[in-house]
Amino acid sequence: MNIFHVIVLAIIEGLTEFLPVSSTGHMVVASSLMGIGKDEFVKLFEIVIQLGAILSVVVLYFKRFFRSFKFYIKLVVGVIPAVIFGVLFKSKIQMLLENPLVVGAALVVGGVVLLFVDDWFKKPTITKEEDISYLTALKIGFFQCLAMIPGVSRSASSIIGGMSQKLSRMAAAEFSFFLAVPTMFGATLKDVYDFYKDGGISQADLYQDIKFLLVGSLIAFIVALLAIKSFITFLERKGFKVFGWYRIIAGIIIIILYYTGNALNTI
Repeated sequence: MNIFHVIVLAIIEGLTEFLPVSSTGHMVVASSLMGIGKDEFVKLFEIVIQLGAILSVVVLYFKRFFRSFKFYIKLVVGVIPAVIFGVLFKSKIQMLLENPLVVGAALVVGGVVLLFVDDWFKKPTITKEEDISYLTALKIGFFQCLAMIPGVSRSASSIIGGMSQKLSRMAAAEFSFFLAVPTMFGATLKDVYDFYKDGGISQADLYQDIKFLLVGSLIAFIVALLAIKSFITFLERKGFKVFGWYRIIAGIIIIILYYTGNALNTI
């Protein structure tokens, strides 16, 4: 992995983290095409820079994070399913992360869902976070767990989960952003700890790895700041269909490349 790879992956992460297109899926494919998909540090890098992008939410919604204690309880309740499923199925999740075919299939299936989701949930009754109950937060948390399959998209699964619980598109998107903060913070700490505990790094590489993680996180953070507001505005006006068609086309291309002997199948 070099600084070019760092910049490319960080930009992809910042652009796609909050879009319902799967940032993890895009990074898996990109790292495979660049020939670094088998690198264990790259897998760690892709998790850590997601936290960098997620922290942009704290900056943009700073006041919301200091409004009430109930807000934090909802986030804790919402992240419980991810903690449980993450612990139980981590090894299987890691295997899925190594398969671009899974990404392609998940993109297509998720894209088809996004074509119809605006028609399925037309009458929301919850338009702000304060009206979200603890039970609703827990249900959205279970939907978020679907994103453990690369290509599904954490943003898409949690937003759709919110809309299924009568949240408006705006309220569902914002709560998805909020829920991402503790989810990705926990995932990052766990992966960093496991990586270094298992001897995944030598002392000689420590400085370079830290530099790559910091630079990648900073780039993802800046790009995500610009992407969030644009996404919210677009979502309010246009809905999900554009993202649905994008996912279907991208997924089909990935599947074709995989089966035609492209570098994707060497991951």
